[in-house]
Amino acid sequence: MEVNELKNVIEALLLSSQEAMTPEQLQEVFDEWQRPELSQIKDVITLLQTDYATRSFELIQVASGYQIQTKSLYSNWVARLQIEKPSKYSRALLETLAIIAYKQPVTRADIEEIRGVAVNSHIMKTLMEREWIRIAGYKDVAGKPAVYTTTKEFLNYFNLSYLHELPTLPEVMETMTLHNANQSNEECNTE
Repeated sequence: MEVNELKNVIEALLLSSQEAMTPEQLQEVFDEWQRPELSQIKDVITLLQTDYATRSFELIQVASGYQIQTKSLYSNWVARLQIEKPSKYSRALLETLAIIAYKQPVTRADIEEIRGVAVNSHIMKTLMEREWIRIAGYKDVAGKPAVYTTTKEFLNYFNLSYLHELPTLPEVMETMTLHNANQSNEECNTE
């Protein structure tokens, strides 16, 4: 298969898939007699990333493979099309998720100690239902409390390939400060 046709096929597969795809998963779609080498697929992915550099969408790598998505620069425009508003999460839920992401593996008691308040069961249930966290095991102490870690779904949702790509804590604090200031301004404007 020539490179341009392979590019079109890989692009169509990535656009059609609901999930990120690895080069191996892309390779498996082809019949054995026309199956490209993994190196060819990786080269095509690089070519597509270059092609998309000046477009409104991008081909990125996340924890579970590659996906095509709208660039964040255009997300406000795309959001106007969505009838359903994206979920808003409470500060407590986001703090709990951040503690798990930055301090994992952690127990519920660890989270409560850091936050200084009890963790609502609904928060842990929501994080588990979203598949952003999982029980990775049980701590070998009295009561055998569950130990929580983040998941590939967490990485995918936040467009990360690895945990080390998380912003530093000072960056998070700065973003939260800006977000809180923007919310205060919006509340003042609506009154």
